[in-house]
Amino acid sequence: MYNNFIMSKKFYIETMGCQMNKSDTERLEGMFTELGYEKTVNDKEADFLLVSTCAIRQTSVDKAYSQLGVWGKRKKNNPSLKIGICGCAAEIDKESLFKRMPYLDLIFGTHNIFKFPEFVKRVENDEKVCEITNIPYPEPKELKVNRQNTVGAWIPIIEGCNNFCTYCVVPFTRGRERSRMPQLIIAEAEKAIKDGKKEITLLGQNVDSYGKDLHNSNITLANLLRSLNKIEGKFRIKFVTSYPTDITDDLIEAVAECDKVSKFFHIPMQSGNSRVLKAMNRRYDREQYFEIFNKIRNRFDEVEITSDFIAGFPGETEEEFQDTLSAIKELQIDYSNTAIYSPRPFTKAGKMIDIFIPDEIKEERFQRLHTVNCEATLNSNKKLVGKVYEVLCECQKNKKGKMMMNARTSTGKLVHFPSDTDLTGQFINVKIVKAQTWCLYAEIV
Repeated sequence: MYNNFIMSKKFYIETMGCQMNKSDTERLEGMFTELGYEKTVNDKEADFLLVSTCAIRQTSVDKAYSQLGVWGKRKKNNPSLKIGICGCAAEIDKESLFKRMPYLDLIFGTHNIFKFPEFVKRVENDEKVCEITNIPYPEPKELKVNRQNTVGAWIPIIEGCNNFCTYCVVPFTRGRERSRMPQLIIAEAEKAIKDGKKEITLLGQNVDSYGKDLHNSNITLANLLRSLNKIEGKFRIKFVTSYPTDITDDLIEAVAECDKVSKFFHIPMQSGNSRVLKAMNRRYDREQYFEIFNKIRNRFDEVEITSDFIAGFPGETEEEFQDTLSAIKELQIDYSNTAIYSPRPFTKAGKMIDIFIPDEIKEERFQRLHTVNCEATLNSNKKLVGKVYEVLCECQKNKKGKMMMNARTSTGKLVHFPSDTDLTGQFINVKIVKAQTWCLYAEIV
């Protein structure tokens, strides 16, 4: 697809952030290899260094810029070294990064990933390139994807967000919601299965908004799941991340009826308090979230539901924070991603300086949130002890002189069990014998 004009050069990509970033990297790696580059896992060997950034929290941005600083020092002794940055942080700081980091050769945003071969050619001709646009560059008809996961494939189906939650920078970095056509998604999934992948994870900032922008009532996440479920072969299908009020009854029924779709929903709540949810510009209150959550829980004999929560949103009182802790306990949420509120550029909450919560209070609340989350996760895992589950084996590792398999249940719980045989990529039935907070131990049955 692309002309091979470079031989024997190596590239290295440092990926930070969410699964969407990892999926972007798989596509970038494919384009790199089509250009004649060879992948290296040692950044010191690379001729072209690229960092794919996340901007959801300032610590992620700082980590990326620190890495670029290390590479910049290396370039002093190797002027031909090429260094680039892409992703959400690039969308925020744009060409100003050239002044801050004069050693950079390439800056491009989330809308321009498919122009990457052109960017590389220009950089190889010693041009400094910065391209940040709000207009997505069309996806090529053919695209090589270098899958990083041994047994699974991440497949983006929708990118961007229309919700503008007051704490979130995603609409400003990833743009508005843009759905891929179903035939492209199905073709990519079919190829991944043909190549031996055993799990397909559909990605989107608001994955259950899929198809709304295509103005075709038949193009929905529920119908996409039904189509993917028809692909021949033994594999699993998952999707993340869901927005609570976008979960339709039809989607719940599609998950129930499709045998290859994992009985798993990731539904961020963010806060357990209705006033805080309104300040976050979330389109539901505590009672509505509980209703959605329980509708799903009651539809299945066994289902896993996970969530996200933020500690220390501007103006949050101690009583309101207590509502978050009680929500996790009352709903018996299986696991939650937890974070301290981090002010982000462009967002409304980032301008609420007069009601920012002191760092020491945010940290103390986060620690309590983490403790409650750990308790809920352990309780969820304990319910599985004594039961038999089919797990997908991901890799074999030597742990203290004993060969152990790392595997996942259909809902993503990590399972360890002893096996002298490498069963990577196989589905195995195991009995759960022990539960810990972050993993389960099992034996083959």
